[in-house]
Amino acid sequence: MAEAVTNPQRASRIVRGFAVAAALLVSACSTVVPRGPAPPPPAKKAPPPAPRPDAVEAGIPRDTARNRVALLVPLSGTNAGVGKSLANATQLALLDTGNQQVRVTNYDTATGAAVAAQRAIADGAQLILGPLLSDDVRAVAPIARKAGVPVISFSNDTSVAGDGVYLMGYTPSQSIERVVAYARSRGVTNFGGLVPNALYGTRASTVFLRAVESAGGRVVALQTYDRNNGSIGAAVTKMAKDAPFDAVLIADSSTTAATAVPLLRKSSPDTKILGTELWNSDSSVATRPALNGAWFASVSNGLYRQYAAKYRARFGTAPYRLSSLGYDAVLLTARISRDWRVGAPFPEVRLRSGEGYAGIDGAFRFGRDGVAERALEVQEIRGGSSAVVSPAPASFGR
Repeated sequence: MAEAVTNPQRASRIVRGFAVAAALLVSACSTVVPRGPAPPPPAKKAPPPAPRPDAVEAGIPRDTARNRVALLVPLSGTNAGVGKSLANATQLALLDTGNQQVRVTNYDTATGAAVAAQRAIADGAQLILGPLLSDDVRAVAPIARKAGVPVISFSNDTSVAGDGVYLMGYTPSQSIERVVAYARSRGVTNFGGLVPNALYGTRASTVFLRAVESAGGRVVALQTYDRNNGSIGAAVTKMAKDAPFDAVLIADSSTTAATAVPLLRKSSPDTKILGTELWNSDSSVATRPALNGAWFASVSNGLYRQYAAKYRARFGTAPYRLSSLGYDAVLLTARISRDWRVGAPFPEVRLRSGEGYAGIDGAFRFGRDGVAERALEVQEIRGGSSAVVSPAPASFGR
């Protein structure tokens, strides 16, 4: 069961009963008695005690039949679209599984992730799904850790993982390692790289160098660029002196890659273009002629297409690609809930055991670092569509 909490009153309120007491103030004129003391006034009767009021708890009612799970996502502001899509996905997963042991409550992180986490824990949450943004994870983590509540985040920033925080986001490192290994298996030896001057690019370049070395290849050129007009062209020009390349990784969006490819072709016409997991979030990637023949590694889209059709039928709109993370997080929770006694802490040991899970995005499991290790496939762009050239493994071996 899913529900949303909006505009909570933090202060607890007490419903007071009202007792009606009628006291007659009798003012009698007595006749003066010439001898002896006046008689004492009659004793006043105490009013009957008012009925004991019932206290109303702050927040939402306690649920003794289900374990409470909090979904922390942006439900307002600039990221409300993806946040609401994640919330819809969790609702759809609960309906599809028919799970009656878990109640999911939505909390808006746009008004403050730390406040949302505090409210969720005060409401009895034993597991947190989300947040989406790495800065929000940093705000939520110490609060959840103090309460002993695990966090399964949708971020892909590996720096926030560990110590009770688990990441389900698609990380660039795994997609780069996968596509480099595939390219090497197809005879690619000399690699070039184009990466943006940003945190994503810094991490991508480190992984790229390590992956090529591990696969037995060579990085003959690696250039960085700023995200402004002309910068990527200048980076390609610098690379030209080391051309030709067998393959060039462009660690950026498919739009940026499509801009760079014609420039690369001038000095290295037969080079194979490699992309990252970012391309899988772009529905128009296959329609870009410049990327025809390119390879990129990502989670499988086979089950996602079925999920997207069901989502559209229920909610009247297409889901965000990232919403599958919310669906799979609930599938994981539902599976573990079979052994999760109501009212008991979430059995976090199940997340650390290396146990594999299956979802819309294929098989995954959490490593010792708390990052989801995913079974990725390699796709090739072919004239307006994409085809799987190296399927993802169905599961993980023990």
